[in-house]
Amino acid sequence: MALLGNAALAMWWDMATDMKAEFEDWHSHEHFPERLGIPGFRRGSRWTSAGGGEGVFVMYELEAHAVLSSSPYLERLNAPSPWSTKMMPHHRHMVRCQSHVLESRGAAVARQALTVRLAPEPGREDALRATLRTLVASLAARPGLTGAHLLRHETPRIARTTEQKIRGNADQVADWVFVAVGYDPSALEALAGSELSAASLAASGAAGGPVVDRFSLSSSATPADIA
Repeated sequence: MALLGNAALAMWWDMATDMKAEFEDWHSHEHFPERLGIPGFRRGSRWTSAGGGEGVFVMYELEAHAVLSSSPYLERLNAPSPWSTKMMPHHRHMVRCQSHVLESRGAAVARQALTVRLAPEPGREDALRATLRTLVASLAARPGLTGAHLLRHETPRIARTTEQKIRGNADQVADWVFVAVGYDPSALEALAGSELSAASLAASGAAGGPVVDRFSLSSSATPADIA
């Protein structure tokens, strides 16, 4: 099964250790149900740094990219609850990619996830996509892995929201996102050191400086799970 829709919202941020317990309570019991109650949100997954750091990765699978500029979604972004208003300033170093799904194969949820934030060199978009398309097609059947997905960011034409203003600094973005999931951490580490290494990606057409992180699954839900 591939991602549940043609779009995805992929986000990374840091959450201080002393806020982690309240964050996970809020995110699981208020924020997930709120987001998954919005038409077009099909599944949400939350992951935390596999190395025990402050990093958080969240991915929402969406019916279509237009969901990100829909009235029900904007209403929530511009009218956060009191608990959300309290938690938003603690989302530090936010990277928020509002993405089209370019390629998707296999599972979207597993024990661990490897994420790569990257951008193509100008004029080499097609070459990079061809390489990553081939990689996506092969990874779901590789020992230790269960799925892979390629996303491309496109900023919706909407005004800056109340939640963004509460967080303070402007959200960062990544042009492209590669997500691989699996049950064996060593398989993901090997992937990061081979086909998804900086050198391999550069040879395929990626600009320098890809950001690679590995995360462990914390929670996942669909609208039916929280109804």
